[in-house]
Amino acid sequence: MGDDVAAILLTLATENVELREQLATAQDMLMETAVDAGQLHARIQDLQAECDAWRAEAERLEARALRRA
Repeated sequence: MGDDVAAILLTLATENVELREQLATAQDMLMETAVDAGQLHARIQDLQAECDAWRAEAERLEARALRRA
């Protein structure tokens, strides 16, 4: 194996290691983003339920006020 081929193989191996490290970092970031998205989705559902409850209460109070008027 010539020096040129050995240098090319070393360069490719080094680049492969660097790309694997970048991939692992990107995968970690993706997992963190997925967890955050799941938490945000759950929070949005909680807020929607709370909003619905407030809306129902407001409608109930409005109907009660109209009956008294």
